[in-house]
Amino acid sequence: MAADPPPVLGEVLRQLARVVGRYEDDASFADGHDRWALYRAAMDSPAALPLLFDAVSLEPDGPLASGVVGEVLERVPGDERERWVGILPPAVRSFSARRARDLGVLESLRQGAVSAEAVDGLIDDWSDWLQGRAVDVTADQDVLRVVSRKGRTKRIRRTALDALRHR
Repeated sequence: MAADPPPVLGEVLRQLARVVGRYEDDASFADGHDRWALYRAAMDSPAALPLLFDAVSLEPDGPLASGVVGEVLERVPGDERERWVGILPPAVRSFSARRARDLGVLESLRQGAVSAEAVDGLIDDWSDWLQGRAVDVTADQDVLRVVSRKGRTKRIRRTALDALRHR
């Protein structure tokens, strides 16, 4: 049986539940699945994000906190991502830190601020996720050519080739 969360977290979770229209007795805050469901609901409510931040900063389950931060990073402005990553325990921070960097690269690609030459030099260090998403956010034919040649997987290279043909 899971233990109840620390009292401070319990209070933040009750407040968070009220903000997203859930009631305390709808779930056991001792259960990580129930907390995940509450966190998930809060991610889609801009008004709940400050309380979600507080809750995740107190979350005793590192992988659960990391999962929440990984999801939130795509929903918050770029200048807030480092703050969210910083609340994670060091043992589970690396995935979210990488995702925050990847999202910054995607924004730069979307804005046309990364040249094909830069992509050619950087793509080997990109995650598969970033390589795949890069194809979705850029219309730059030269960048797509680089990804079609140097993408890590067949699927990424094929998706880039398809984008070249249809854009």
